[in-house]
Amino acid sequence: MTTADVELGCAAVLFDLDGVLVDSGPTIERSWRRWATMRGIPEESVLAACHGRPSAETIAEFAAHLDAAAEASQLERQQALDTEGLSRCPGAARVITALPPGRWAVVTSGSRPLATARLRGVRLPVPEVMVTADDVSAGKPSPEGYLKAAERLGVPAEQCVVVEDARPGVLAARAAGCRVVGIAGDLLGPESEPDLVVSSLADLRVVSDGGDVTLHVRRAVHV
Repeated sequence: MTTADVELGCAAVLFDLDGVLVDSGPTIERSWRRWATMRGIPEESVLAACHGRPSAETIAEFAAHLDAAAEASQLERQQALDTEGLSRCPGAARVITALPPGRWAVVTSGSRPLATARLRGVRLPVPEVMVTADDVSAGKPSPEGYLKAAERLGVPAEQCVVVEDARPGVLAARAAGCRVVGIAGDLLGPESEPDLVVSSLADLRVVSDGGDVTLHVRRAVHV
């Protein structure tokens, strides 16, 4: 494993939400454990599968007899109200406030109300462009969300850098033609193929003249 300082030039930066901007691990785990217990499903199996994908897809996988959309809606309403333990991920506020308006977006597998509640819960700005599970027909690893975010920003997807912490999101970004900075952790997994891996957004520095963006990546790990 080698380390180096790297510069990535791009037209826009597209962020996953949970685990990248907002540390929502405690509330995600609590809600999914409650759901699994109520439905008689092994908790650890659900927790291993729920990250980085729409709630309805996880529910359909483990409880095909249920109305996945209705179950997911109820689950995410509970998550939006459960803000205990939410915090900003390191470097998140500094990085997004350094980006010019219209040059960044959030692409998340959660619903719009949930994503908005989490951003506001940790006092991070809600971006002009946010693509949620409500906006796509297929969640990550489908590239639809990242393609739609680039389109709404008015930039080609191949000129975007995506920041992700989970393998489904990395695959989605890759399929969209974006370069990927991965946040190190168990969810990224050894089989993910981001261009670079960092410990957190604290390893990124943004330079922009109001137009294109240069990301200075410190302590980047080439994979």
